[in-house]
Amino acid sequence: MRIRVVNPNTTASMTRSIGVAAQAVAAPGTLIEAVEPTMGPASIESHYEEALAVPGLLEQIARGEQDGVDAFVVACFGDPGLDAARELATVPVIGIAEAGFHAAAMLGRRFGVPVLELDDPASGARALVTQECRAVIDGGADAVVLGCAGMADFCAEISLAIGAPVVDGVAAATVLAESLVRLGVSTGKRGEYALPPTKAMSGLLAGFERHPVAVATAGAGA
Repeated sequence: MRIRVVNPNTTASMTRSIGVAAQAVAAPGTLIEAVEPTMGPASIESHYEEALAVPGLLEQIARGEQDGVDAFVVACFGDPGLDAARELATVPVIGIAEAGFHAAAMLGRRFGVPVLELDDPASGARALVTQECRAVIDGGADAVVLGCAGMADFCAEISLAIGAPVVDGVAAATVLAESLVRLGVSTGKRGEYALPPTKAMSGLLAGFERHPVAVATAGAGA
C-alpha cells in the first residue's frame, strides 16, 4: 500500500518530519511518500496563505493519481483544499484535522486543540504546549488534539505528562487512510465529490486545466 502524505507548504524539513511521523504508525508493508508542492507559501499561518497553498496541493494530488497511490493525507491542520482534493482524487483523501477530531471524539466527551508552532526542544515550546494541554484537561476536556503536523513523538510525551489522551493528526490520518484502503472503499464520486468538470483555465492556472478522459469502446480496433 502506498500513501502519499502531502505537506501543503513548501518547507522540505517539515515534510521530512511529517513523513517520519506517518511512517512510525504505518503498518508493515505500507509505504509513506511525503511530498511538498513546487509552489506556494513556506508556511500556512493565515487564510491568504491557506488559499495560495491549494494549487500546489492539487498539483501533488494530480501527480499521485498518475502515480497510482492508494490514498492521500493532507498534512496541514487547516485541511486546506480538502474538498477540492477529494473531487480530483479517485482514492481516499484524509485531512489531519478531521482525523484528529474524529479520533479524539471517540476517546472522550470533550476535547481541546492547542496549536504548536515550534518543535525545537530548546525553544521552550514543548513545555508551553504541555502546560496548555494540561490546562485544557483541567478545564474539563477528556482528550487533546495537537494543531500541528508531524509531532507523534511529542504526543506520547505530553500524554504521559498530563495523564490524558493526546492525538496527533498525522498519525490519526495515516492509520485512517490505511483502514479505508484495506476496506476497499473510497470517496463517493456521484455527488459533491464527483470529478470536476473539464473547462478552460487561463494565465498562471493554465497547467491545471483538465482534459476529458478517453473511454475505450467495446470492439474498438477489431
